[in-house]
Amino acid sequence: MPRGPFAAAVAAARARGELVVQPRMGFGDPAAMRAGLTSVARARAATVGTVTLDSYTRVGDHAAVRRALADGSPLNGYPIVAHDTEATRWVLAAAHRYGMPVQVRHGSALPEEIFAALLRTGVDATEGGPVSYCLPYSRVSLRAAVDSWARCCAGYGRLRDAGVEPHLESFGGCLLGQLCPPGLLIAVTVLEGMFFRQHGLRSMSLSYAQQTSPEQDEEALAALRRLVDELLPEVDSHVVLYTYMGVYPRTRDGALKLLGAAARLAVRGRAARLIVKTPAEAYRIPTVEENVAALEHAARVAAAERPATAGVPDTGIYAEARTLIEAVLELSPDVGVAVRRAFERGYLDIPYCLHPDNAGQARGYIDAEGRLAWARAGRMPVRLDRAAGRSPEMTSDGLLTALSYVAARYDSMALSEVGAQPAVALPGRAGGG
Repeated sequence: MPRGPFAAAVAAARARGELVVQPRMGFGDPAAMRAGLTSVARARAATVGTVTLDSYTRVGDHAAVRRALADGSPLNGYPIVAHDTEATRWVLAAAHRYGMPVQVRHGSALPEEIFAALLRTGVDATEGGPVSYCLPYSRVSLRAAVDSWARCCAGYGRLRDAGVEPHLESFGGCLLGQLCPPGLLIAVTVLEGMFFRQHGLRSMSLSYAQQTSPEQDEEALAALRRLVDELLPEVDSHVVLYTYMGVYPRTRDGALKLLGAAARLAVRGRAARLIVKTPAEAYRIPTVEENVAALEHAARVAAAERPATAGVPDTGIYAEARTLIEAVLELSPDVGVAVRRAFERGYLDIPYCLHPDNAGQARGYIDAEGRLAWARAGRMPVRLDRAAGRSPEMTSDGLLTALSYVAARYDSMALSEVGAQPAVALPGRAGGG
C-alpha cells in the first residue's frame, strides 16, 4: 500500500533535500485551530501541521471538556473526542487545501478514544507510545498502557480499508526530555517501534531529543539510524529530532541560537523532520505568528547546512543502546511483555522519573565536556566510565544547575554579543503542547 499523506510528504521533502519543520500547536476553538494550520501551511518552509490535544482529553476527562466548551472556558489544545467529526474535518480541510498533512499529538497513556476519533476523521499520523506516554506523564500502570496501545495500534491499521497507510511516531527518544543519556533514549524509541510493528503498523518515525552536546547528539542520531536499519528494516521509517525540551534560553538571541543548532544537527544527523520551539518558550505558549517565525528560521538555517560526510567518533552509544534492547528482548518474544518485565527488573530505568513502575535507581549527569553520562545505572546493563574518577551524586543544587545548563550556555553566548534582547514575555493568544 502506498504511503499515507504524512509519510509521503516527509519522503518527498527528503528527496528534495529539505528538512521538514513542524510546530507544536493546539487550540480548543475549531476556527482558531483552522487558522493556525493555514498559517503553518503558508509558511516559507517545508512544513507539516500539528493538532495538539488538550490536557483533559489526554487523561480521558471528557466531561471536563464538555463543561469547558459549554461555558466558554479556554482549553490548552484541541478536544478531538468532544468535537464532532464534521467540525474536525472542516479544521483539517484548511491544511489539505495547501497539500499539507497533519499529525495529531496528544500525550495520552490510554488513548483508545483518541484513536477512535482519528479513525472517524481519517487522520493518518499521530504519536506516542506505551512507555513514552505512560511513565513520564501519567500514573497509569505500564501494564494498562501496553495493553491499551496494543489495541490502538491494531485498530489504527483499519485506515488501510480506506486506502491509507497509517503512520505512528514513537516519542521514546524524548522521555523526560533531559538528563537521560542517549543510549536509553535510543533503546526506548526503537523498542516502541518494534512494538508498533508487532501490532501491525508498517509506517513510523523514531525520535530523538536534542541534548547537551552537539557531538554526542550527532553520534546518537547515527546510532539510531543504524539500529533502525538493523532491527526495523522492513518498515517505512524516518528519524524525527526534537529541539531541546528542557529549560529554554530566556533571551531571544539565545533561543534562536539553540533552535539553529537543532536545525543544523537535524541536517548533519540526517533526520527528516524537526519539531520546532520558539523564543517564547521560556515564558509562555507561543502565538501562531511566533511559531511561523520559528519554522521559517529553522528552515533557513537548515538550508545552509549539509549532512555530515565523515563518520562520527564512536564513544559507545550504539553499543549501549543495542545492549539494552537485547536485554529487553530476551525477556519475552512479545515486545510489550518484554518491556514491562524490563521495567519490573530495572533493565530499563528512566532517570528522575517518579512513576511507580520505574525503578528510580538510575541517575544521569553532565560531565566536564558537556556530555550526558551515567552517575548511577541501577540494574541496567550499562557500563559506567570511571576513567576520570567517580561520577558525582546529583544534589538538589546540582540538579537545578544541570537542568539550566543549556539555557545558561546559549544565553551566555547571546549576551556576549552586542544587542542581545530578552525574549518577549507578554501574554498572547496561543496554542501549544
